[in-house]
Amino acid sequence: MSEQAAGGREDPQGAIFAANRATGTVRLGVGLRQGASRRTQTCRTQTCRTHVFEEGSLRVRFPNPARPSPALDAVLVNTAGGIAGGDRSDIDIAVEEGASVRVTTSSAEKVYRAQSAPARMQVRLTVGRGASLAWMPREMILFDRARLARTIDVDLADDARLLLAEAVVFGRTGMDEAVVEGWFSDRWRVRRAGRLVYAETMRLDGAIAQTLREPAVAAGGVAVAIILLMPADEAFVAALRACEGLRGEVGASSWNGITAARFCAPDGESLRHDLATALSLASGGPLPPLWLN
Repeated sequence: MSEQAAGGREDPQGAIFAANRATGTVRLGVGLRQGASRRTQTCRTQTCRTHVFEEGSLRVRFPNPARPSPALDAVLVNTAGGIAGGDRSDIDIAVEEGASVRVTTSSAEKVYRAQSAPARMQVRLTVGRGASLAWMPREMILFDRARLARTIDVDLADDARLLLAEAVVFGRTGMDEAVVEGWFSDRWRVRRAGRLVYAETMRLDGAIAQTLREPAVAAGGVAVAIILLMPADEAFVAALRACEGLRGEVGASSWNGITAARFCAPDGESLRHDLATALSLASGGPLPPLWLN
């Protein structure tokens, strides 16, 4: 889409900018299949990928597990090296009945300054009967004047299990970077058996740094995260509340079959430490290796 200059002529810079936007799509389906072990010559039921579609700048990879596991690990990779204004990402993951998958990213996602149009990211997660999905990407880092609109839509069967974790860091304080201004819209909707059970929308517009300094917002913190667990897990809430050595503020509670834990930290490193601690408690096992790098 080329922009028009004031005199009706095409703007060459606008046309070049629009032509160089990154667009990526990943559609992943996973399900239970019978797999044979070459070493023991035995068969076991395991989660396998049933459908993979990749287009543009997004890829999905499946690292070999360090030990046998009934779950599948999937790693999303953005070959564009980050997200800039006008970029579009579309991720669709469907987990069939009884299957189990854990999804993360190869690295922290960086969202760079946008000149005009925002970047757009759409995530759709579908989890079938008796299935389990752990959506736990690495943190997303927003740079000054970044513009991003993200939507996450989750459809759960009545007995599906969900662990959803997302973290956002506003500037890298270790490199003296700050997000003074920008625009960030984050919309989540979770449905169980077709009924809306969780909805959340966050929008920061304009003077983000000033907003984050407000006591009722982040009290000066620049890194926030949330973990959702469905069904609710009171044992996780108790363990997290009793956890010592956390570096930021953490709160957790359960209601109506949902557990939510919220995190606010003074910097990305502190948030990552607290989030990794909480995810280890929530998952009951080791984190994906990429989380530990």
